Amino acid sequence: MDHHTFVYTTYIRTTPDELWKALTDPESTRRYWGVTFESEWTTGASMVWDENGRRTVDPEQVVLEAEPGRLLSYTWHSFTPAWAEAVHLGQDVYERLARERRSRVAFVIEPSGDTVKLTVTHGDLEPDGLMKGMIAEGWPALISSLKSLLETGEELPEPPR
Repeated sequence: MDHHTFVYTTYIRTTPDELWKALTDPESTRRYWGVTFESEWTTGASMVWDENGRRTVDPEQVVLEAEPGRLLSYTWHSFTPAWAEAVHLGQDVYERLARERRSRVAFVIEPSGDTVKLTVTHGDLEPDGLMKGMIAEGWPALISSLKSLLETGEELPEPPR
């Protein structure tokens, strides 16, 4: 693993199956992420991202690995003008992101006593890229909201952008 990889680990009082469902079920992801995914969640399956009603479809948005309750990995989404508009991103920021190579994310789910250890690894990042800085802030907030949802039934309020 190199320094162009972001890693975040947390422990969640839940089961591996519930965590898998929270990572893949549209009702769950909408609550803590504001995004839904259309996918079969099998290796090689396509993924359509839907954020604020803007659908991002790209043949390179795919599930890389899928072992329910254990491992989920996929390519990171494409940057489109519609997506940039959906997340209120300025044109200059969008253009910089669109030039970066496609990254990938993996969620490793491991039982740990009465909890589940979740390790999020986001790799293939541009060394000085914009995405690297964005996810370094984004993943901890997102995973904290996921943890809150699974443990208390309530996601965290969305941080101001």
